[in-house]
Amino acid sequence: MKTKRLILCLCILFAGFTAARAQCGAENDAIKPGETLSYELKFNWKFIWFNVGWAQMTVNESTWNGRECLQTDLRTFTNKRADKWFKMRDTLTCITTPDLIPLFFRKAAEEGKRYSIDEVRFGYRDGKCIVDQQRTLKGETKKRHDEMPVCVYDMLSILLQARSYDPTDYKPGMKILFSMATGRAIEKQTLIYRGKEDYEAENGTTYRCLVFSLVEYDKKKREKEVITFYVTDDRNHLPVRLDMYLNFGSAKAFLTDIKGNKYPLTSIVKKKD
Repeated sequence: MKTKRLILCLCILFAGFTAARAQCGAENDAIKPGETLSYELKFNWKFIWFNVGWAQMTVNESTWNGRECLQTDLRTFTNKRADKWFKMRDTLTCITTPDLIPLFFRKAAEEGKRYSIDEVRFGYRDGKCIVDQQRTLKGETKKRHDEMPVCVYDMLSILLQARSYDPTDYKPGMKILFSMATGRAIEKQTLIYRGKEDYEAENGTTYRCLVFSLVEYDKKKREKEVITFYVTDDRNHLPVRLDMYLNFGSAKAFLTDIKGNKYPLTSIVKKKD
């Protein structure tokens, strides 16, 4: 399983507009400290679905260089059955200001026999976003420095920003572009809004959702769908289902538990009797 894409699909849910002169904050309208989201991860191989692990995302109050901040943590791990063919223990942490400006990101990833640590530090000066990245792998650390005239996010801070945007005026086919620091480079990402759809979760609850696609383009600029995800059509904007397309199968993540959501789940169409 391509774990980078699995982590990415849990983090990048919608929005993330390019912004001029690094005005990178946003009003936090969707998230409050204490929120916890839990997911079940499944993998498909030859028409059979396997439970391969879990993921959990939490948001709490924290401090960074003496400032009050928000700390978001995402942990993903495979179960014992999946560990036999691919072990994954990933921990992602990001620190943002209360108005969601990214300050720091760290990803510690144990994936198979490989262990790496990515770190990103963000600064802001003269209308630019200053990004210092480093990756440590096999005892070797490689660093990179960039100064960008647009906002740059990490895998988690873009999610926090995106959940606070108002999608009322989104039209099917709308493309959303943003820049993301990975620890090694700054990559351009493209999301496409597909429209609204009702989704029935495994517990029988049906949600009204906004549907988005993360896409890639080949050398001939042909579009390839990488991830499809479903986000609740309410003020919480919670990701409830994610479908990832792989070369050798597909993977899915299903929301199984919600705690500490800021608003009522008005996107619920019906619940199982």
